[in-house]
Amino acid sequence: MNAIIYCRVSTDKQTQETSIERQRQELTSLAYRNNLTIVKSIEEKASGYEIEREGIFEMLDSFSSGQADCLLIQDETRLGRGNTKIALFHQLHKLGTTIYTHIHDGELEISESDSMVLQIVGIVEEYQRKIHNAKIKRGMQKAIRDGYKPIKNLSNNNKSSGRERKTFPIDEIIRLRSKNLTFEEISKTLKGLGYDISKATVHRRFQEYQMLDSNK
Repeated sequence: MNAIIYCRVSTDKQTQETSIERQRQELTSLAYRNNLTIVKSIEEKASGYEIEREGIFEMLDSFSSGQADCLLIQDETRLGRGNTKIALFHQLHKLGTTIYTHIHDGELEISESDSMVLQIVGIVEEYQRKIHNAKIKRGMQKAIRDGYKPIKNLSNNNKSSGRERKTFPIDEIIRLRSKNLTFEEISKTLKGLGYDISKATVHRRFQEYQMLDSNK
């Protein structure tokens, strides 16, 4: 697997430079012991309670684009603390990222309490998605009853202002949605496959698919 090393300290003190170096060395050894290929090393100085970290954004972008599929951290607190840690655990899980820690000398062992919280978050998110999709479906069905003809939007016969409808594999969108990826994540994945498509377009095409599927 391709791995990303993530090292973090909370202050700019000179003594923390040693900590960053130690983390990097320990995680490099961890990768070697587990036959992992290091493709990137990210280091930053920031509070673990802060989620808006450039290193975190870079790390998530790398996993979203498929550059790596494994994260190496010294221990779970280096990734984050409190609610930030739970939010990042959840996001990494959705991206299918395997997490290795130096302290476990292998894959991360999530505590029972954290595991319970993540299960609750997953259930809540799933029901929010169902409610959202139900509202969209209901709105589309009402539009159809009012005379809207969605099939007209599925060809290039009704181009507007000379713009052509972009083509890309709808099956891939359906597959990625089944893995709980967001529309933004799907957009980034498709761009990595050579399809320059926006999050809004991905969302719209998925709505059209749901609407057509419900009317079969």
